[in-house]
Amino acid sequence: MTFVGRGGHDQPVTDSATTDSATVTTGRSVRTGRSGRTSPRLPGRRGSKLRSWAHALATTNPPPGVAIDELDGVTRWLVVTRAAVLPMTLVSGLVAGLLAARSPSLSVGYLLLAIVGILAAHVANNLSNDLFDTSVGTDTSAYPRALYAPHPLLTGLVSKRTLWTAIAAANVVDLVVLVVLTIARGPLTVVLAVAGLVLSFAYTAPPLRLKKVGLGEPDVLVVWGPLMTGGTYFAATGSLPAWVLAASLPWALLCTTVLFGKHTDKIPYDAPDGTRTLPVILGQRRARAVTLALMVAFYLVVVLDVLVGALPWPALLALLGIERLVRAWPHLRHEAPAEPPAGFPIWPLWFAAVAFVHLRRAGLLLVVGLALSAATGWGAR
Repeated sequence: MTFVGRGGHDQPVTDSATTDSATVTTGRSVRTGRSGRTSPRLPGRRGSKLRSWAHALATTNPPPGVAIDELDGVTRWLVVTRAAVLPMTLVSGLVAGLLAARSPSLSVGYLLLAIVGILAAHVANNLSNDLFDTSVGTDTSAYPRALYAPHPLLTGLVSKRTLWTAIAAANVVDLVVLVVLTIARGPLTVVLAVAGLVLSFAYTAPPLRLKKVGLGEPDVLVVWGPLMTGGTYFAATGSLPAWVLAASLPWALLCTTVLFGKHTDKIPYDAPDGTRTLPVILGQRRARAVTLALMVAFYLVVVLDVLVGALPWPALLALLGIERLVRAWPHLRHEAPAEPPAGFPIWPLWFAAVAFVHLRRAGLLLVVGLALSAATGWGAR
């Protein structure tokens, strides 16, 4: 995603969006996410499979003009699993690996295995969210989940049985990873894995459904920070010092800003059905303010982590992301536009896109700083 000028103002859009790709492809026609207009199905696939995969990875949507029944298997599953957001988990593991890079007890094999495990867990979580939210009636054709991208069940991308099978397969992968790492690293592996599993499924699954009671956002902060990064570091080195937990917080804050933005976008849909996310509880104006506060907190925590030695000083490269924060600021100070900009692929999500643009820039700079430290030893513990 990037910001492009429109009417004198910057708008967040994806780099790959050159046409009105805010589409939901269903059956034999293509329905636009903005107006509900239908147009005839375009024959054949548009572009190569590689372009199709790239589009799905960038937007969570199939290529515009390609009907559901024409999707190749890879594109279909990239859309079903919402693979576009998996890099958020990959970065959690990457941060752990870079923090552990100079540890004498580092095992690259166990590091990679742990990253496979957290990615499989994220896939299982995405699929479970769609399954449970559909089962309890939250996900409908008029709900944002089915508007910003095709819903796996509502559009017929997969059957409920196939979705259950995929969830089971992802959990089998996690079980294998858990067994191997427990044998290698001991019982703390089980504690971390079970905590992550419980929090991930409790996010939407009955009976807890943390998202409905204002606990979904703290859930994400804990999972994408101490549990994912801390757990991966432990798998890689066999230890989990307190400074690693502190070092996991900046990226966790960025991930939480995206969820806060998404739930702010969904206030008009969540409030009427009793889904009391934190933005619903706070109201839109205060929720936008909290999202900005979390963005600012990312930079403050990076500086604090460097001062206490939890992060190496090259991590201060992340401060260059403030330029992106400044550009995002006015979007979060005002309500979302009534209509999406041309080529906007994930409407009605708006504040989530703003937060994601910021996350991508600030997170990349953080990773580059950590990689520089790992390669040179500058500021390394």
